Amino acid sequence: MSVTASTDTSFNDDVIDSKIPVLVDFWGEWCGPCKAMAPMLEQFAQEYAGRVKVVKVEMDKNQKTAMQFRVRSAPTLLLFRNGAVQATQVGMVTKSQLAKMVDAAI
Repeated sequence: MSVTASTDTSFNDDVIDSKIPVLVDFWGEWCGPCKAMAPMLEQFAQEYAGRVKVVKVEMDKNQKTAMQFRVRSAPTLLLFRNGAVQATQVGMVTKSQLAKMVDAAI
């Protein structure tokens, strides 16, 4: 399983209605740290396949969703479980920091 993209239109189906926890990466095309984290998120998605889904939401193209969850800066990671935010991380993280956040919430 790899990282999938979500939009304002598909967010409920992709994230809120998911049967498994979902890590959402709110990112921007202009964001250097977001681009630097992308390969790590792909690797994380493969290692956690079946346990956690990883979804990316481009903030500029999906402002409704970003505003709904009060995302103000990129990167912002939100972990959803049963449709609700369980954990939040703003800024660049390492894979071990991400794993610690996700493992604590699932």
